[in-house]
This record gives sequence, structure tokens and C-alpha cells, in this order.
Amino acid sequence: MNKHIRAFVVPVIAVVVFLLFWEWLVWFNGWPRFKMAAPSDLPPAFERHWPLFLSMGWQTLWRTVVGLFLAVVFGTLLGMIMGFSRTMRDALYPLLVGFNAIPKATVVPIVALMFVGQHDFNTVLLAFMISFFPIAVSVSIGLSTLEPEYRDILRSLGASQATIFWKIALPKTLPEFFGALKVAVTLAFIGTNLMEIVSPHGRGLGALFDSGRTNSDFPLMFAVLIALAFLGIVLYYFVVALEKIFAGWAERAPG
Repeated sequence: MNKHIRAFVVPVIAVVVFLLFWEWLVWFNGWPRFKMAAPSDLPPAFERHWPLFLSMGWQTLWRTVVGLFLAVVFGTLLGMIMGFSRTMRDALYPLLVGFNAIPKATVVPIVALMFVGQHDFNTVLLAFMISFFPIAVSVSIGLSTLEPEYRDILRSLGASQATIFWKIALPKTLPEFFGALKVAVTLAFIGTNLMEIVSPHGRGLGALFDSGRTNSDFPLMFAVLIALAFLGIVLYYFVVALEKIFAGWAERAPG
């Protein structure tokens, strides 16, 4: 089978098997709709609330993308500072680890109270806060583990620090960067939806999920979860496409 066809068919088969197992599990346990929704309950929920899914999904998506973009910019700059300076790495790592260890669900009400009524800003901020850490760490590790022989050779040939970065350091860091970016994509969606659910002015798919929870509408709740999973998958594979363009040389065929 062609590898491109296999790359499409295998995930589709896995999704179908998962949905069939989910449907069977609900049927086997005899769970009523108000307790657990089955995949067959979701199409009516999508059809009934389709305009809301479009508008709320767009709001969730653009806030997540903006927060992720800020996380990439800030995380890359911070990773470069730590990667090129041992002193800054020793100073900043404990702060970053401590900040990342704080459950972000506890940060949501603090942010919501600090910036009351600024829901867009709050949502983007939380998506940024929860996703920049893996990017900063990956860039820092990639730069700090750069072989000193490369630097010495280029310096002996008169290369500047900027040339060393663009010719050696940056290409070496790209695989780690894209690996971290794949993780950051899912984390950004978590941050966005935490704020949308908790904030009293919440909008987006998180707010739609909370509406379903309030009304005990389990098909709507699970439909929201599927919509979030779909958006996450789309954004993830967008990152994969960028990785193939900019760091495809690092991909190794299985032995």
C-alpha cells in the first residue's frame, strides 16, 4: 500500500474502530442517554446546534491559534536565551518548572478576576500560559547541546554568532521545536476551554459544553468534545505539514 494512502487510511480505520467500540459499550451497559451518549446520538446534536458549533468553534479556534502563536514567539526567545547562556538557564529553569507545576485550573479564576470582562484577552492569555513551556524547554535543550566543535570551526573561519545560529544551531533545534509544538497545540486547546468553561462571560466551545452540562444534554456535551478533538487534530496535522516542509530532513525511515 502506498505510504500516503496508508497514512490516511490507518487513522480513519482507528477512528471507526473507536466509535464502534464506544457504541457497543453504551449498548452493552444499557446506559440511558442522560447518563452516557453514544456516537449515534451525536449527529442529531450537531444538526440541532450547527450554527452554534460554527460560531463557537471559530471563537475557540482563533483564540487558541493566537495564544499558540504568542507561545511560539515567547517560548522560542526564552529558549534561545537559556540555550546560549548557562547562567540564564540556571536562573530561569527553576522558575519555569515551578510555574508549570501549578495546575492551570487554579489560575483561571485569578486571571478572570484580574481582567474582568476581557474574555478574549483572558482566553488567549491562558492558552499562551499553558503552552509556551514545552517550546522554551525544547529550544533551550536543542541549543545547549550543540556540539562545541561546530562553533569552534565556524569561529575559526570568521563566522559571526548570528551565522552560527542560522547555519548550525537553528537547523539542529528544528526537530525538537516541532516535537514540542505538537504538544503545545493540545495544551493550548486545554487552556482555551478551561477559560471558556469557568469564565462567567465565556464564549466558544467550552461555553457550549457548559451549557450542555447545565441542561444535562449529554449528546450536546459529547458533540462538543468531538468538535474539540477535530479542531485539535486539524491544527496538529497543520504543524506536521510545517514540520515536513522545514524539518523533513530529520525524518528517518523505519528500519
